[in-house]
Amino acid sequence: MCRSIKPLRKYSEIATDEEIRAAALQFVRKVSAFRKPAPRNEAAFNRAVEEIATATARLLREVSPPARGAEKAQPSARGLA
Repeated sequence: MCRSIKPLRKYSEIATDEEIRAAALQFVRKVSAFRKPAPRNEAAFNRAVEEIATATARLLREVSPPARGAEKAQPSARGLA
């Protein structure tokens, strides 16, 4: 997989259905190595996009936001030596 994966949004922003589907499409293209699948693979390709979009939407509904200041509250590994 690509090491340059970046967050598509800030946690405080609500992802739209369009953004979720676009991210699912990008993922399926990356994994399958197809920008546009051949007609014989199109149904499987589109089904994968929809399944990933559904799972992503469920994940975003169910995860809790990080606690405010949680990053600052954790001690630095360098400071423990």
